[in-house]
Amino acid sequence: MAWFLKKVKELSRLLNIIAGVSLTFLLFLTISDVILRFFKRPIVGTYELVAYAGAVVIGFSIPFTSWVRGHIYVDFLVLKLSSTAKKGFQVFTRCLGMGLFLMVGWNLIKMGMDLSKSGEVSPTLQMPFYPIVYGIGICCFMQFLVLLADILKIFEGKYE
Repeated sequence: MAWFLKKVKELSRLLNIIAGVSLTFLLFLTISDVILRFFKRPIVGTYELVAYAGAVVIGFSIPFTSWVRGHIYVDFLVLKLSSTAKKGFQVFTRCLGMGLFLMVGWNLIKMGMDLSKSGEVSPTLQMPFYPIVYGIGICCFMQFLVLLADILKIFEGKYE
């Protein structure tokens, strides 16, 4: 089981690095476009590239952020529960999250297949949509694995 947890963490970290590179690209693209607009030479397709990069930043950063528990938690009610009830609540919410991310991931993969078949592309740069949709779908499956790892850590007593 330690092998599984290690691999989930490594893959989540890799996706987070991709999100970081995308965020850096987004930053430099936006700054460059603003500067070039001052000289009346904007970068063509900036809007589309920012949208693609933003999707990658958000989708690819979710698994590692969840792994390190970087999301905001409102747990003042959960703190009042007994240890057993707290574990039960944590497992229940992780199971709900797993179901959600499994469905979203599956539907994103189906949507990516549809976009690939139709050949739909962005209006200005003619870039296909499906690679981004596939990538975010894979990130949803990765989030599923992170939540499964959380459940394993809860049962081992290593979650908190």
